[in-house]
Amino acid sequence: MAKSKGRDGSGRLTEFKELWKRDPEEHDFPAAAGYLSLVFSPDQVSKLVEKLQTSSIEHRYAKDILRASGLPLLPPENFHVKSDLEKVKKGVSLSPVLLVRGDQTSAIPLVIADGYHRICASYAISEDEEIPCVIADRPIRTASATSKRQSTGQPG
Repeated sequence: MAKSKGRDGSGRLTEFKELWKRDPEEHDFPAAAGYLSLVFSPDQVSKLVEKLQTSSIEHRYAKDILRASGLPLLPPENFHVKSDLEKVKKGVSLSPVLLVRGDQTSAIPLVIADGYHRICASYAISEDEEIPCVIADRPIRTASATSKRQSTGQPG
């Protein structure tokens, strides 16, 4: 198993076993669906989860994921980040994160559907560690859906 050097939650330089599993865990997809249901319609959620389940793994840096999402870096003292750091110290690999691609031309940030705390834990260990991600493209708005929202006064 590959080793990774980084910092533990207290800032000490240490060596870790491989930080990441090869594939997302099965329970990550319902967790992602729960979050996505807050920002997408039920039909869009089912399509996004299907895309996440069938897309291949890509690798991205934590700092880039956080910048694209617009979310702040949570500190190692955060309960969930600390829990993930403890898992890694014990040799338990983390599950890849699930993302929905943003759209910079429309000022729509990347959505972290599942794995925000794992991203922050990885960053705390090493900002140079690549994180395995599954990225789904966001649903494309159709002209009829946009005009329907405009005629009913619903936001986009």
